Amino acid sequence: MSQPCLHLRLISVLLLYCILFASHVLMITALACRPDQIQALIQFKNEFESNGCNRSDYLNGVQCDNSTGAVTKLQLPSGCFTGVLKTNSSLFGFNHLRYLNLSHNNFTYSSLPFEFSSLKRLEVLSLSSNGFIGQVPSSFSNLIHLTHLNLSHNELTGSFPLVRNLTKLSFLDLSYNQFSGTIPFNLLLTMPFLSHLDLKKNSLTGTFEVPNSSSYSRLVYLSLGQNQFEGKILKPISNLINLKHLDVSSLNTSYPIDLSIFSPLKSLLVLHLSRNRLLPASLNSSDIPLSLESLVMPRCDITEFPNILKTLQNLLHLDISSNMIKGKIPEWLWKLPHLSLVNLVNNSFTGFEGSSDVLLNSSVHSLTVLDLSYNKLTGPIPQCLSNLKIVNLRKNSLEGSIPDEFYSGAFTQTLDVGYNQLTGKLPRSLLNCSFLRFLSVDNNMIEDTFPFWLKDLPNLQHAYYVYEDTMDLQYKGLFMEQGKVLTSYNTIDFSGNKLEGQIPESIGLLKALIALNLSNNAFTGHIPLSLANVTELESLDLSRNQLSGTIPRELGSLSFLAYISVAHNNLMGEIPQGPQFNGQAETSFEGNAGLCGLPLQGSCFAPPTQQPEEDDEEEEEVLNWKAVVIGYGPGLLSGLVIAHVIASYRPKWYLKIVGLDKPKGVKPVRFFASLDSRWDSYDNHVERESDT
Repeated sequence: MSQPCLHLRLISVLLLYCILFASHVLMITALACRPDQIQALIQFKNEFESNGCNRSDYLNGVQCDNSTGAVTKLQLPSGCFTGVLKTNSSLFGFNHLRYLNLSHNNFTYSSLPFEFSSLKRLEVLSLSSNGFIGQVPSSFSNLIHLTHLNLSHNELTGSFPLVRNLTKLSFLDLSYNQFSGTIPFNLLLTMPFLSHLDLKKNSLTGTFEVPNSSSYSRLVYLSLGQNQFEGKILKPISNLINLKHLDVSSLNTSYPIDLSIFSPLKSLLVLHLSRNRLLPASLNSSDIPLSLESLVMPRCDITEFPNILKTLQNLLHLDISSNMIKGKIPEWLWKLPHLSLVNLVNNSFTGFEGSSDVLLNSSVHSLTVLDLSYNKLTGPIPQCLSNLKIVNLRKNSLEGSIPDEFYSGAFTQTLDVGYNQLTGKLPRSLLNCSFLRFLSVDNNMIEDTFPFWLKDLPNLQHAYYVYEDTMDLQYKGLFMEQGKVLTSYNTIDFSGNKLEGQIPESIGLLKALIALNLSNNAFTGHIPLSLANVTELESLDLSRNQLSGTIPRELGSLSFLAYISVAHNNLMGEIPQGPQFNGQAETSFEGNAGLCGLPLQGSCFAPPTQQPEEDDEEEEEVLNWKAVVIGYGPGLLSGLVIAHVIASYRPKWYLKIVGLDKPKGVKPVRFFASLDSRWDSYDNHVERESDT
């Protein structure tokens, strides 16, 4: 390459860099920021690794004062930044900041710097879910203009932070940390503006004392659950008459809780009582706030259906899961006019009072989520499915067939009837469920061919992000009960039935599938090549069928595929090699007499027959010379050109190409949705309960 050409290339690169830098500055300048503030913003961004977030994500969270040009608001995009927040960070130079939100970024193993106190104009400070450790610096008490302080979901320790000087606070969230010691309730409950106080899941101790002036408290949201409080703390709480949301789960009291203690709270909308012992008599009284819209009482050792519910005509959400309630579900429950979500999971219910169409004929038209899984229900599936969005009847003893009643425009998004005693065929009216994205009928006695018509369901082809559900799924070879599953988790689980025939090529049209389980059926024919088109697939289980032919090499193109099992079929040929296959266990391919190759023990290549030694040497010599001739010309030419460039110019771009300028990167790993032990999804204003 001539010297002028090299200079021209260098000038082009410099010009491109200048254009990119100028565009960056212009975008920030459009926000009316001073040059020194622009430089500080760029410097702050460069202090951390950016995980694939673009420039606009960063700039969207920046605001500057129109008159002074100083940065007044900084909100980092979630999940974009990784690193340590240092004491000398340029962040602490933005002394005009009024709003700072760094939440949901990875500052793991960072302590909260003392230098936050330099941001004296702060009104909103949100540092939740950042991985901060250690104690909250006493200097935080100097942020006297704060109205909103959120330090939740970190690993902060030590005593309760000093808030005496923060008299303007209206929102304080310290939940999901490791704070210990007592709480200055006398101070908190007399703060004139405090309306939201969340201390859930710490190691706080002591008693709850309410000052005489508490009736004037503005507190409307109080969460004290999963701490280590002592004494009878609920009686004082009943004096906080403005409360609308109260979470006192897992108090570990030495006495049963009388629900009538909450009757003075006439404005209460949400009550969380999970993992407490309740006074049985109080469950059958009518002395409870009639304003309640959400009542959450799982794991409370309840043995009878609470008659107190009859009086709650405004009830929207009911959770009495994981108790010991037996018998039939009372007919009057379905007469509560506003019920939207009913969670009766993990009890011993045997059926419904009234006729089998009690739900269909009920006056409650608002019901959208019904979870009756892990009970002892018998008889046919109730006729109501088309009106519901989420139906979970898993692990009961239901009989008969799935009702063929899904009308056009049915709202059903999730249907799980696995582990029952259902027979018959899959109802074709499921085609009317255009919103369906999760279907599980595993471990029943359904006899049918593969429902190729599923390809016409649009939401099994496109991912959605709306609700959270639960399923019990054999995923990646493990039986797991799964909670908090994003709706993008589009799943088909037909395992453990009597489905037969071929798996249709149309399966490749379900492009949003993440898990497909067809194991333990009687499918025949070949593995469809079209599965290679299901590019989001993470788990594929075709084991224990009667499939034949070879394993398609095209499956190796599924970059997210982490688990595959084709064990116990009639497959033959070599197991394809590649990243998606090499990491699988031998058990994923066992039980196929014709299969060979890794990870199985048998080799696909028989030892070559012995030839005369002279023939071997002659053939080897010919092959070697062919290789030399083929490689010599291009190799020599490339080598001379590269050597000349390196010796003459030693360009940095070459070092970057060959990877000598920095360590190799690590390929990102896609993680599956978080696992939990049970279903616990509510509307946004209801606090989610953890079973961990």
